[in-house]
Amino acid sequence: MSFLTKIFGDPNEKYLKEIKPLVKKINALEEETEKLTEEEMKEKTENQKERLEKDETLEDILPEAYALVREAAKRTLDQRHYDVQIMGAITLHRGNVAEMKTGEGKTLTATMPLFLNALTGKGAHLVTVNDYLAKRDTVWMGQIYDYLGLTTGCIGDREAFLYDSEYEAEVDEEKDKERDELGSFKIEEDFLRPANRAEVYEADITYGTNNQFGFDYLRDNMATSLEKKVQRGFNYCIIDEIDSVLIDEARTPLIISQPDKKEPKLYQDIANTVVPQLNPGTHYEVHEKERTVTLTEEGVEKVEEILGVDNLYEDKGLDYIHNVEQGLRAQAKSRETGRPVFEKDTHYVIKNNEVIIVDEFTGRLMPGRRWSGGLHQAIEAKEGLPIKAESKTMARITFQNLFRMYEKLAGMTGTAKTSEEEFDKVYDLRVVQVPTNKPLVRKALEDKVFRTESGKFKAVAREVKKRQEKGQPVLVGTVSIEKNELLGKMFKRAGIDHEILNAKNHQKEGQIIAQAGRLGAVTVATNMAGRGVDIVLGGNPPDKEEAEKVKELGGLYVLGTERHEARRIDNQLRGRCGRQGDPGESQFFVSLEDKLLRVFGSEKIENLMESLNIPEDQPIEHKMVSGVIESAQKKVEGMHFDARKHVLKYDNVLSKQREKFYNLRDKILEMAENEEEGLKSYILELFEKYGEKKEKYEEKEEEMGDNMRKIERVIALRVMDIRWTNHLEDMEQIKDSVKLRAYGQRDPLVEYKKEGHIAFKQMMEDIEKKIVERILRITTTKIRLPGKGKITLKKKRTEDPSREKKTTESKKYEDVGRNDPCPCGKIDPNTGKVIKYKKCHGK
Repeated sequence: MSFLTKIFGDPNEKYLKEIKPLVKKINALEEETEKLTEEEMKEKTENQKERLEKDETLEDILPEAYALVREAAKRTLDQRHYDVQIMGAITLHRGNVAEMKTGEGKTLTATMPLFLNALTGKGAHLVTVNDYLAKRDTVWMGQIYDYLGLTTGCIGDREAFLYDSEYEAEVDEEKDKERDELGSFKIEEDFLRPANRAEVYEADITYGTNNQFGFDYLRDNMATSLEKKVQRGFNYCIIDEIDSVLIDEARTPLIISQPDKKEPKLYQDIANTVVPQLNPGTHYEVHEKERTVTLTEEGVEKVEEILGVDNLYEDKGLDYIHNVEQGLRAQAKSRETGRPVFEKDTHYVIKNNEVIIVDEFTGRLMPGRRWSGGLHQAIEAKEGLPIKAESKTMARITFQNLFRMYEKLAGMTGTAKTSEEEFDKVYDLRVVQVPTNKPLVRKALEDKVFRTESGKFKAVAREVKKRQEKGQPVLVGTVSIEKNELLGKMFKRAGIDHEILNAKNHQKEGQIIAQAGRLGAVTVATNMAGRGVDIVLGGNPPDKEEAEKVKELGGLYVLGTERHEARRIDNQLRGRCGRQGDPGESQFFVSLEDKLLRVFGSEKIENLMESLNIPEDQPIEHKMVSGVIESAQKKVEGMHFDARKHVLKYDNVLSKQREKFYNLRDKILEMAENEEEGLKSYILELFEKYGEKKEKYEEKEEEMGDNMRKIERVIALRVMDIRWTNHLEDMEQIKDSVKLRAYGQRDPLVEYKKEGHIAFKQMMEDIEKKIVERILRITTTKIRLPGKGKITLKKKRTEDPSREKKTTESKKYEDVGRNDPCPCGKIDPNTGKVIKYKKCHGK
């Protein structure tokens, strides 16, 4: 307990004490709510919407709304919200992070604030960590919202669904019962009706992943018309596993890109001819902490010799330097360990002849995401795969700036306290620790430390075999796919029956984790294990007799084979056991060869073990070891926090520019929807601003006729999108160039802001000038309009009408524009010109 807590009291306890009367108020409404029919409950929902329109607040209707949700859950899922879940629900509604231990029912807790905030009619979003959980929660929790008269949908990678209780479903009692019992891990696809994305965003409650919400936002801001946009603004959002989404994934921005025209073959040449001739220590140095590689002076000379250039950093050598640096990062190995900086089955996997990134924190695959700056191409070259062209960024946003756009943001996780400072400083979110429904009785055993990794794995196999033989279920956590599969082979040799779970077979994630609590079950999983799925002792559906046997044996035993860089990830693994008051044990087996101890740890432990002459598979348990590990983890967490703050500071500059640019783009789309005027008034303002005569515009309008409105829209959007793509590239170059100015005692961030502001101002001016220029240069030739194919604009004719008589009557008026001269050639006596088709044969 800190000195300040002793004086002022625990703020967390104060908050919980403050909301307890509200929980009592909700409980007091239970008896009255139980008497309502389904129809009356739907009427109550409508009544609450009306109350909000009459200036009542969400806080005013909260008790009644939460009581309705609890009753609907009892009737549809046979689950009743615990008081601690209601505390969590109040915390989420008020825009905080609710830290709730694993197995406390966060999925059910979220239904209350989602329902309440959806009553405003502005929508409520729930962000999950993968498509599987989004679909599962839509089907499982959708029953509650449907019962109360609200609509629910989920956004997937290439598909979108609305919850429909009658869609293709043979709804019988058995099927409904199975859905309620197995809903925590099994998806009943029958209740998901395919819909378009716009419909799903219009639903009262929308489930989806952080990637999908982000990519849809970026795509909306590249749309060529308002009807192609799918989102409807950012009202209220709950992020499940908020630490994973806003912290672990915050360093990598979401990017929509298109292939660049640069030749990718050079990566293959560098990978095959240059990199194999370079040696670690002599020609380059590896920095494991930052995962970077730098050439030594000797290395630079060697590369120059191989490539036949005089200076790698001048003239012709500049064409190669970028490719050499990335090729080296892709293939370089540490001199101490001999392990690559980017390792297959640890940092990436190869699937369907593609390099797919593995999320280093969750262990999940990240399809569609590519490393930038040519690194992805260099790894494709290293693995001998087809090399895709480098990409050019068309739109980008970080998760920090995406989720800060919501009017109200909240989150839930089992492990937020260690990142409390970051949630407060970056997102202005308070972390509230919600108590468990039943006392936590699991045991956290001291770490066992081994001298070598091979000795550690032998001890792991012995321990797991011993536990399995007595029938105790075991969950083994690994940090990479490679270690996961290595342990699997060792277990096979040792005769240990087990299930393997990693990013390569993540489709079975729910089913494998749901059954990890059965008697004698052994599950080997990467960090992705069980996010969102409870491990029920005795298996799922629950078997009381088997559950009791497992409890007598000590419950689930969780064995971590390595400490992670972040304490939160370790705590998540520990949290897999001991749900809802169940017994359980957790322990970590670590070795001095593990990356965390090797790179960030202390030599004291190694010296101690060597002086005591301890065998490689003989562990030591000592508080000094635990202290060194925790100290190393804090160092790494601090380093990553600084990296994320650095990314955010720079992205904040781009965020303000993005907001202004997207607002102008939206304004242009709105003006373009006006069939009569279109963008005319805006473009005339630009003509005046840049000294062009209004008459020139009117001449073009006369020449183009009805197509002018479409042409204006195409030109304005195309100019904006091309210039914005170029601007994003310019901003990246500015960011790279200002780094060196720190040597001249100038703050790189201040320099970036200054130059970024000048570049943005120049871009906006260029856009306006280019629109005017392009309008003036329109010719009556073929112009491609989005979704319309090619539209032919006929040339003006003052020709002899007898020429038209050579064609048949049926072809004479084919493809004639309304404002084109009529093919009959009739002359207007007032102007001396051919009459327009719309005033002649086109009437």
